[in-house]
Amino acid sequence: MKILVVGSGGREHALAWALHRNGANQILVSSGNPGTAEFATNTTGDPVEIALKESVDLVVVGPEVPLVNGIADVLEEKGIPCFGPSAQCARLEGSKWFAKEIMAEAGVPTATGKVFTDHASAVDYIGEYPDKFVIKADGLAAGKGVYLPNTRKESDAIIEELFRNGSGTVVVEQRLSGREVSVLAVCNGTDAVVLPPSRDHKRVYDGDMGPNTGGMGAVCPPPDIPFDFGDDVLEKVILPVLRVMKARGTEYRGVLYAGLMITEYGYFVLEFNVRFGDPETQAVLPLVKSSLDQLFLAAARGKKLPPVEISDGASACVILASGGYPGSYSKGKEITGIDKVDSLVFQAGTTERNGSLYTAGGRVLGVTALGEDLDEALENAYRDAELIEFEGKHMRRDIGRTV
Repeated sequence: MKILVVGSGGREHALAWALHRNGANQILVSSGNPGTAEFATNTTGDPVEIALKESVDLVVVGPEVPLVNGIADVLEEKGIPCFGPSAQCARLEGSKWFAKEIMAEAGVPTATGKVFTDHASAVDYIGEYPDKFVIKADGLAAGKGVYLPNTRKESDAIIEELFRNGSGTVVVEQRLSGREVSVLAVCNGTDAVVLPPSRDHKRVYDGDMGPNTGGMGAVCPPPDIPFDFGDDVLEKVILPVLRVMKARGTEYRGVLYAGLMITEYGYFVLEFNVRFGDPETQAVLPLVKSSLDQLFLAAARGKKLPPVEISDGASACVILASGGYPGSYSKGKEITGIDKVDSLVFQAGTTERNGSLYTAGGRVLGVTALGEDLDEALENAYRDAELIEFEGKHMRRDIGRTV
């Protein structure tokens, strides 16, 4: 098949790699990065126009923004299968309150919460116990729109900032404590198959300290998650949501990401994403032995999903970030040592000049290694991460060790 992958980050590098690894597909990437250019054709311009011009058989959308903006709907009108949900379904990520409404209708366990359209009401609701609540931007926030205030001063400042720069609505939820886990489900509108569960580490510093990032690393599967956990989430979360969306007149086709918190009272859904997680994708896909092209195409067409075969063992992805991320950071630092590693290296924030690779973003590379168990996968990933160098390189040293 001729497949167009939309996006330019580490997630898209991993998706393009997974779709190319059997050698049977021609891969185009819009717009891609130096890593995807090693085996695929990077393109520039409007993805829909590229898909039409190149007569692609399938479009796989990586980031959330094009999906929320309706790229799947446009492609469907043009007769091109798209692995990614419609704009109506993409509201599950585009609006956290819409997702809460869908979860309530579907009977999905989630934290109690309220939506606010003015600063004063949100502040009054939180009152003197900000450490009991989570404050969320209602709209898209690139994975960084969740805040955990500890003082009244912090919560007031967060709410003020969100109303000043956000969508005009803020969601305040009960704060849950426990272990986080992510489940990715490939959906055809009425049915789904779940991929191995994973765990992302959002905070920038060891010990889950510092501000949230887009993700500093991921492991698959987490060591404390039961083998059949994904099957339970399929029955209690994914399928009920698919039924509600279908009843509302739109079938969910694509990947549905459920971010969950496992508490002493059971698990609760924290959020939905309507695309593959980043960096969870870099940890999950190397363990999938089955061909993803037929799986994605069947999902996009609403057809019966083929079975998915998963490798034994575990994987670990360690993100190498620019110093200062997620705040301000420098770019243009030369990257060396990739040629020395045995692990998979997925490029995210990179650029190439005169045959050399340079940093061009906050999260620069994802080093993914496999092992017979998580300990071996982590050992391999960290060994190779140490071999890659660029000025200001920062990575967490406890990926897979904290929950």
